[in-house]
Amino acid sequence: GCYEQVLLGFATRPGQSWTVVPDFTHHAHSASLSAVAVNNRYVVTGSRDETIQIYDMKKKIEHGALLQHNGTITCLEFYGSAHLLSGAEDGLICIWNTKRWECLKSIKAHKGQVTSLSIHPSGKLALSVGTDKTLRTWNLVEGRSAFIKNLKQNAHIIKWSPDGERYVTVITNKVDIYRLDTASITGTITTEKRISSLRFITDSVLAIAGDDEMIRFYSCDSQKCLCEFKAHENRIKDIYSFEREGQHVIVTASSDGYIKMWNLDLDKIKDVPSLLCEVNTKARLTCLAVWLDQTSEMKENSDKAATSSQEKEDEKSSTVMKNEAFWTNKNVKKAKRKRKIIPEKQELEAPLQKKKKKQNSSA
Repeated sequence: GCYEQVLLGFATRPGQSWTVVPDFTHHAHSASLSAVAVNNRYVVTGSRDETIQIYDMKKKIEHGALLQHNGTITCLEFYGSAHLLSGAEDGLICIWNTKRWECLKSIKAHKGQVTSLSIHPSGKLALSVGTDKTLRTWNLVEGRSAFIKNLKQNAHIIKWSPDGERYVTVITNKVDIYRLDTASITGTITTEKRISSLRFITDSVLAIAGDDEMIRFYSCDSQKCLCEFKAHENRIKDIYSFEREGQHVIVTASSDGYIKMWNLDLDKIKDVPSLLCEVNTKARLTCLAVWLDQTSEMKENSDKAATSSQEKEDEKSSTVMKNEAFWTNKNVKKAKRKRKIIPEKQELEAPLQKKKKKQNSSA
């Protein structure tokens, strides 16, 4: 996503020589994009125009818009294939069913803006931070507030670790690491510049990017910097990571317009990652997500992945059933404003077609 109101899609094929090709462009919003999230089928984008746009990646079509918030959409996060959580400047957290795209529950989460939210890997808890200097824990099974912790300053990022045993908050240039069982701070990482994005690479290793050109890896246990390297020519706006065919990949987006993909060797975490590929978008980038095409997974991994993902889905679906029973029966009527607008299905535009149109009109 970028300041120019456009969602840019690039396709890359893992292999010996990674290549990036333009896949689609879509003038998504009437203001700059502020958040993007993906699940196995959909990409959703949030914007300063107060709407959430949905894209079906399998059919390559625009799927509609969600209108429940007043104010900039600040954070979006999927849980599995059935639910999406959104937060905005209006202080609301909305829980969406992604099958029917309806708002199951709208929670007044913070007195100020919701700045960040994160869902526990079990799907039973969520954490949120806002401009009211609070960190709030949400019981997603019962759809209610579980705990409120006062912070000394406003946090702008919160994130669960992959194993769900710890979480981190970011306040300007400081990362506080909490343990779930004690809810107390076990360590603090401080950087020179403001932190713009943060990712767990493993359960105990954090990748941190900020208002400079550097990416740094930190140990959550020792709070020491394991590795740092210059990734861009300008400040880094977002960082994403994924594992594919045994390869760990980090993706970075910067104000310099470049998206870069890096190969990380977890056994040699202190070594600088190698650059796999890069693309100059020529846009002022704001947010980034990676949609993985599940059909192109290697055959040797498919059986193992299917088994583990089925176990996870079974666990998720049991939580989802509880969630739906609670939210659908009791609280759907609380969603006051229009839930969605589904326009006529519109295909996402290929970049090359866009150029041709421009040439014809100028001619």
